[in-house]
Amino acid sequence: MVTAHRTCPLCEAVCGLRLTLDGDGHVTSVKGDPDDPFSKGFICPKGASLGRLDEDPDRLRVPMVRVGDEWREATWDEAFRLVDQGLRDVVDTHGRQSVAVYLGNPNAHSMAGALYGGPLIRALGTRNVFSASTADQMPKHVSCGLMFGDPMAIPVPDLDRTDYLLMLGANPLESNGSLCTAPDFAGRLKALRRRGGRLVVVDPRRTRTAALADEHLFVRPGTDAYLLLGVVHTLFAEDLTAVGVEVDGLEEVRRLAKEFTPQAMARMCGVPAEEIVRLARELAAAPTAAVYARIGTCTAEFGTVAQWLVDVVNVLTGNLDRPGGVMFAKPAVETGRRRKPYAAGRWHSRVRALPEANGELPVATLADEIETPGAGQVRALVTVAGNPVLSAPGGPRLDRAFRDLAFMVCVDPYLNETTRHANVILPPPRVLQTPHYDFSLLSFAVRNYARFSPPVLPLEPGRPSEAEILARLTMIASGQGADADPAPLDELIIDRMLRRAVGTPGSPVEGRDVAELRASLDGATGAERRLDAMLKLGPYDLSLAGLRSHPNGIDLGALRPRLAEVLCTASGRVELAPHPLVADLARLRERPAARPTELVLIGRRHLRSNNSWLHNVEPLVGGSNRCTLQINPGDVARLGLGERALVRSAGGELVVPLEPTETIMPGVVSLPHGWGHAGTVQRVAAGHAGVNANTLTDETVIDIPSGNAVFNGVPVTLSPA
Repeated sequence: MVTAHRTCPLCEAVCGLRLTLDGDGHVTSVKGDPDDPFSKGFICPKGASLGRLDEDPDRLRVPMVRVGDEWREATWDEAFRLVDQGLRDVVDTHGRQSVAVYLGNPNAHSMAGALYGGPLIRALGTRNVFSASTADQMPKHVSCGLMFGDPMAIPVPDLDRTDYLLMLGANPLESNGSLCTAPDFAGRLKALRRRGGRLVVVDPRRTRTAALADEHLFVRPGTDAYLLLGVVHTLFAEDLTAVGVEVDGLEEVRRLAKEFTPQAMARMCGVPAEEIVRLARELAAAPTAAVYARIGTCTAEFGTVAQWLVDVVNVLTGNLDRPGGVMFAKPAVETGRRRKPYAAGRWHSRVRALPEANGELPVATLADEIETPGAGQVRALVTVAGNPVLSAPGGPRLDRAFRDLAFMVCVDPYLNETTRHANVILPPPRVLQTPHYDFSLLSFAVRNYARFSPPVLPLEPGRPSEAEILARLTMIASGQGADADPAPLDELIIDRMLRRAVGTPGSPVEGRDVAELRASLDGATGAERRLDAMLKLGPYDLSLAGLRSHPNGIDLGALRPRLAEVLCTASGRVELAPHPLVADLARLRERPAARPTELVLIGRRHLRSNNSWLHNVEPLVGGSNRCTLQINPGDVARLGLGERALVRSAGGELVVPLEPTETIMPGVVSLPHGWGHAGTVQRVAAGHAGVNANTLTDETVIDIPSGNAVFNGVPVTLSPA
């Protein structure tokens, strides 16, 4: 038996795991690592099933090539040559803007995805860049970019020290946290209450998180911005503000808030005016407080305005960059200070003229770019760890659009609803054959921490690593050909990184010799040497060797105030009233109040699921993890429904089994995200197929400032099936 330590790569909680393997390399046990200073032994059902996922018999082991409607296995060299030829044919005929790239959610959980996604995009030379971010979190990036100058400067609630936590549209007992890296989120919330703190959850469902809270308030889906405007109005009207940081725009926000009275906002959001006023007073009176809002508020019509108002309230109550309030993590690997303030809309999509944000276009317009003829029409697509047919709005339309592509290559371990349209599938190695370091997730951690997981099992002879697959794709995209050695790519990136560092005043290696620094780097691969360089250039004097000698991870301490380090606005102050968000209030003012008989659809998280990519693991499907439409029993009776219902929206229609429950407010129905596996070759997923919720979402409706898809607050009608 062999014991191995590893960070779980299946959600944002970054829990430490202790794995036991037999002599044949099979995982016999997965438990939480009690010696991990951050997760302290916590484990969820996803992590406990890591061995089953790693050994999934439906996982692809070799490249697959499609010929007509048939699939055949290929060698790696043949597959890369086919990719080279396919991309070159499209680029030579139609130009680089005829190629698009889509990066899926698992890239945030992948060391290779973090290191090679950027170089691959630059090598492709296209502005048609799409990712899961515009189906999830882009409103938070845009609001933080406009307020703090950096879209990655996202403050997180200081969970372990706060006295009062107001949570909107988040269900961390199911999701394990999102844009807030906190293993054992439930334990941290229980500790908050044990020390006398207060937890208030605002959500259209009484989720598991809401059931744990001191108080739960129902809110109409998509109206969180109205609730927060009522809170802001009250803070000013009752002179409850205590701004503790330098800001621009305070008086403009005061002026704007006057019209958004709690009484008017109550009619829009469904939360009584007196409750809105009380929330404002409690936030202001608490010794420390934090407002945290997540996917339920992001994937809504006014997602960016809602995210902006979250941090406006944190600023107004004196809780930004303060212990017990919301703070900025200081990760061991920092991507570097931005050289100029954030701006969105540097270019626009060809068909709908939607603005770029964070270098991406909204995934809601990907089908437009494929289907609409003309110069720049997308004719080739590269996907990395993504299944947009199930995860993007208007999924069935994308399913049809992908059939018309001239060429498609997917880096993915499965033949799924998206990759079935590919010409070539390049499967990455098993999880336990892959090194792991959380570049992005530790930037949002509630405690500073670092941990590296080396591969547990070796690669088979001739089998490329995930990093090598992406590096070879990058070489192909840059015109170097299928047989180009990818090693120089890492060396070029390392050289640029070191040269920039030695020339940066205040850098830990300022003025040092680049060759000497390069010779000191550790690591068996280019990816590991890049990580070693980033650690050595970071703020904690760490190294890859140091992390290897601490396989359980290293605690780097509690969060500390560091607004001055992350702030890079033109004014040098927090921008409390960014023009694009103030302008979007006009759209918010025009929204009509909800009709009493109107039904709206929201999404739903499951503890044993993560989007579409864990539905082929037997222990993670069935039970409560089912694709049902939750509905209030009063609505079932009012509409005369039975066990199943026909659900219609502007986007399409579905027949769905009903799950009547008092935990959802009247007028709201909830369908989980990531299902719809009918016809898949993944055997477990096919047996629990469910339906694709994005048949009902409308890709023409987006959050305007960020381009994010709208999955919550979708108008629907129900009738007996």
